[in-house]
Amino acid sequence: MIEAGIGRLLVASLHQGIAELLPTRLEFYESWLNPAGLRDGRIGLASLAAVLSFLRQEGEPYGDIVARAGEYTAEWTVADMSGSVRAIVRAMPPWLRARLVMRIARTMTRNTFRESRAVVRWRRGKGAMAIRSAIFCEVREHTAQPLCGFYAAAIRRLMQLFDLAVDVEIEQCRATGAGQCLMSVIVRPATIAG
Repeated sequence: MIEAGIGRLLVASLHQGIAELLPTRLEFYESWLNPAGLRDGRIGLASLAAVLSFLRQEGEPYGDIVARAGEYTAEWTVADMSGSVRAIVRAMPPWLRARLVMRIARTMTRNTFRESRAVVRWRRGKGAMAIRSAIFCEVREHTAQPLCGFYAAAIRRLMQLFDLAVDVEIEQCRATGAGQCLMSVIVRPATIAG
């Protein structure tokens, strides 16, 4: 996975999402996402692309699985942070905490797939994260629906883990023909997530 630039966290969270939401199909997907390959770091780009392609053919479960994988990625990213860093981020005022969490989201995006580049901007209290080379959105033919729900779910969950309630919307997606994936992030006035 190191050579292909695919992070173990991405593969593990995708595997977990499939196990929970499509348990009867897990054996099929383990042809590519097998536990031994995950443990040894031998799951490459072709295997991941095959899994994503077959998942898209599953229909509705695709969105649920990648969203669940995004949530797991966020949770495991925060769990991997030191307690002192988590405490410092939580102690910040909401406007600054949101910006710090988006920096964490940017790093997390890079750690899931080395080719991904995330750029975060804030304007008038509204955040935006643009992702170039989003692994979920690399398709041969354009789709009608955005495929970058993984990133939107990961951002939303990261914000929740730091006690921020947000609305995350996918505004653009490479899979639908846009030049990049673009998520807007609006922190709700009630800043404590429920």
